[in-house]
Amino acid sequence: MKITSRLRLISSFSLFFLFLLPVFGQNLDVKDQALLDLVAEDAEIKKLADGFRFTEGPVWNKEEGHLLFSDIPANTIYQWKPGEQVSVFREPSHNSNGLTYDAEGNLLMAEHGGRKIGQLSPEGQYDAVVTAYKGTRLNSPNDLIVHSNGAIYFTDPPYGLPADASDTLGIYGVYRFYKGKTTLIDEDLYRPNGLALSPDERTLYVANSDRPKKYMKYPVSKGGKVGKGSLFFNASGLSGNGNPDGIKVDKQGNLFATGPGGVLVFASNGRHLGTIRFPETPSNLAFGGPEGKTLFVTARTGLYAVELKVAGNE
Repeated sequence: MKITSRLRLISSFSLFFLFLLPVFGQNLDVKDQALLDLVAEDAEIKKLADGFRFTEGPVWNKEEGHLLFSDIPANTIYQWKPGEQVSVFREPSHNSNGLTYDAEGNLLMAEHGGRKIGQLSPEGQYDAVVTAYKGTRLNSPNDLIVHSNGAIYFTDPPYGLPADASDTLGIYGVYRFYKGKTTLIDEDLYRPNGLALSPDERTLYVANSDRPKKYMKYPVSKGGKVGKGSLFFNASGLSGNGNPDGIKVDKQGNLFATGPGGVLVFASNGRHLGTIRFPETPSNLAFGGPEGKTLFVTARTGLYAVELKVAGNE
């Protein structure tokens, strides 16, 4: 598939104007004063673009200075850049969800429609990277992250699985793909979703969207192998719309995770510092911007941003 640069109008306003337009009246739910070391109490939530069907999987491109994000039902990956209108980056996208880059600058895509992990090189060459586990096709890869040694960790719930699919794994797993081999990390989560690595890469975090709503943590060896998981935070008792979904980590090791009520912020020990509330229910998030301190949030039909005091570990 070719990358296209044609522009698509998302609203009648320029996105440069929207980037300057704050959304007022949103609350910062502070549960621990340590939250205010990470985000200002009066931080503005800005809407960058809207008119989408269901946004997901944002990732910042440091070299190009732009954000990519998926619109799953629209079968499209969009590009946002400050001062420009949103453009179509890739269409069709195989109903991509999570996006990330590897060390070589390849864009890795968790593809619902293709039931695989796809890769797009900087030159535009497309390849399938992971398609099956023990000879059976994946369900619908949801999110993914890359270790510094090149290993790909990904989740495979059934959200994009066709209703009439007969060639299913029968499990919804968390996996590690390394040197051509796919290893199952955990098959006991009901709906594994977003995932992230700690700054030292010694802990893998995974969101489970339901039954129960929780965030898990797994020890990771220096070589990237993953041990048995344990509970990081149980979100079942939290009020508000949304489920555990996307996760990102800042340079200090704090977690920013979409979940009930907005974007939940956790210290590395699992203490819930508070919640950043958004006009729409967030699905995923990414650090970016010139200093890495902009938190971009995909939320149903809109794309949002909020400036933080800390940079992301991306």
